Amino acid sequence: MSKLASLPLFHNITGQAVLVLGDGEAAEPKRRLVERAGGIVEDDQQRAIDKGVRIAFVAFDDAKACEVAAINLRCAGMNVNVVDRPDLCDFTTPSILDRNPVLIAVGTGGASAGLAKHVRLRLERILPQSLGELARKLFAARPDLRKSYPEGTARRRALDEALQEGGVLDALEAQSAARVEDWANGEAKNFDARSETFNLASGDPEELTVKQARLLGEADTVCADAKISSEILSRSRADAVRITCNKGSECGGIGCPRADQSGLTVILRSA
Repeated sequence: MSKLASLPLFHNITGQAVLVLGDGEAAEPKRRLVERAGGIVEDDQQRAIDKGVRIAFVAFDDAKACEVAAINLRCAGMNVNVVDRPDLCDFTTPSILDRNPVLIAVGTGGASAGLAKHVRLRLERILPQSLGELARKLFAARPDLRKSYPEGTARRRALDEALQEGGVLDALEAQSAARVEDWANGEAKNFDARSETFNLASGDPEELTVKQARLLGEADTVCADAKISSEILSRSRADAVRITCNKGSECGGIGCPRADQSGLTVILRSA
């Protein structure tokens, strides 16, 4: 697996106190962010320590004051973010695209907030406002979908087929949310287990075709030559079964050892 620069997590801070130290242009956005996420801004360090606060933002103008605060707060058990000082941060704040309840966070590990912002702005133009409604409708449809597809793999395959580009619930199609109820009540079809095999042009994930990237992201099982790069394999689902096999009979077509146990098996071969 390729190494992540940081671990992206979404924290539920509704009703919880979050410490924000500092005044002016650097601190105010952090206060707004905390309040927008349902948190309660605490501005006194000792009160925050007494309350057992676990998250802190530091935005002093003085660099030394930031360093001292970061050390003291970390010793008190807090996770600390110091504005514009990634070397003092336990976590960084991403640029956020909000399609409630869908949240897309673009981060650079503190390397460039400007880059994160412009990536997010590009995504803003692509993703419809209805994406949040689609998520809410899918959540409400879960009982019906479980009735239609009691087995988890079949249910996942039905969702993959529906949500993919051109599918009945295409995630980027503004009208998809309106179709969820009818789809969950019977328009979905059963999907037989199948395998897809393709050779890779190189170990560079940027050279994956659109179809290859989609199949890799949907696969329940990934069978790959030992030479396949971790960068390619990281494009598969995190919960997909992974099998390392030799090119040839051990990993050929539907002869894959797991092909008959999953909705979709992808077999990767090096060029």
